[in-house]
Amino acid sequence: MFWLTGLPGAGKSTIAMGAERALFRLGYPVYVLDGDNLRRGLASDLGFSPADRDENIRRAGEVAALFADAGMIAIAAFISPTRAERARARATLPPGRFHEVFVRASLEACERRDPKGLYARARRGEIAEFTGVSAPYEPPEAADLVLDTEALTPAEAIDRFVAYCHDRVRP
Repeated sequence: MFWLTGLPGAGKSTIAMGAERALFRLGYPVYVLDGDNLRRGLASDLGFSPADRDENIRRAGEVAALFADAGMIAIAAFISPTRAERARARATLPPGRFHEVFVRASLEACERRDPKGLYARARRGEIAEFTGVSAPYEPPEAADLVLDTEALTPAEAIDRFVAYCHDRVRP
């Protein structure tokens, strides 16, 4: 399982979706789980309170582990703002099967990108508990891979992630 974490707008979904296409072309069975596809179904009963966000990440970890157990490359792209949430996701798999990928970008860069207009809404007080603005984000202390999306183009970040996956999983 490859777990992408980072601030909203850092590039997690862009990297995950690009990598999914590239890995599929290389013959890998691969699936991306992200906040959008989980919240449409499996987590549609959850809101955005801290407890509901924690439960959403717990469910994501369990589902990603099922995909990984079935022999697929599971790419989970979630803000997952706390180290404890990510540690719980890591615990769903045997040692060495969970790879934490930190998609790093500064808060300022993420706010400039703001693809969904969420930072602007959070700054206006329309979104409570927004990670990076009114709720904390705990960066990984020892990520297995760091993709700095301020220094890398999306294509370069995707290529690095695909190479990292390819070195750890064979089709």
